[in-house]
Amino acid sequence: MRIHLAKQFNRGVTLVEVVMATVIIAVTGAAVISSINYGLLVIRIARENQRATQVMLERLESIRLYSWDQVNSNGFIPAAFTVGIDPSVANSLPYYTGTVTIVQAPIAESYQTNLLQITVEVNWVSCQRLQTRTMSSFFSKYGLQTYYPTF
Repeated sequence: MRIHLAKQFNRGVTLVEVVMATVIIAVTGAAVISSINYGLLVIRIARENQRATQVMLERLESIRLYSWDQVNSNGFIPAAFTVGIDPSVANSLPYYTGTVTIVQAPIAESYQTNLLQITVEVNWVSCQRLQTRTMSSFFSKYGLQTYYPTF
């Protein structure tokens, strides 16, 4: 038994169908490439934010081990600094610039003279936009640094 198809099913693919298939493939391919680029951008921004947080935390944690006299002396803690993007490379390009601000704690309690507020701010340019992150902590005259020997 033979099955006979109508003449219209024996024809080849028309030019319109080829063009439509090409357009669908092109749009799908562009969407895939765009989503990959967006994913890479999100990863880059996350890495930069993580490194900025690491830089700020490193500064604050090192200051916690200084004595009260060292923190209060002018010039002992540099007010400005520059850090590279890769901590494992000694001479990596400077990427992050930052400032350290030390002020009297904004409180009204009696121990106000024994408490400082330290603020570390980090700036960098990402995707032609200036990014800024800030981290603050308090430093007490009779705090953690009195429990460790000074080096």
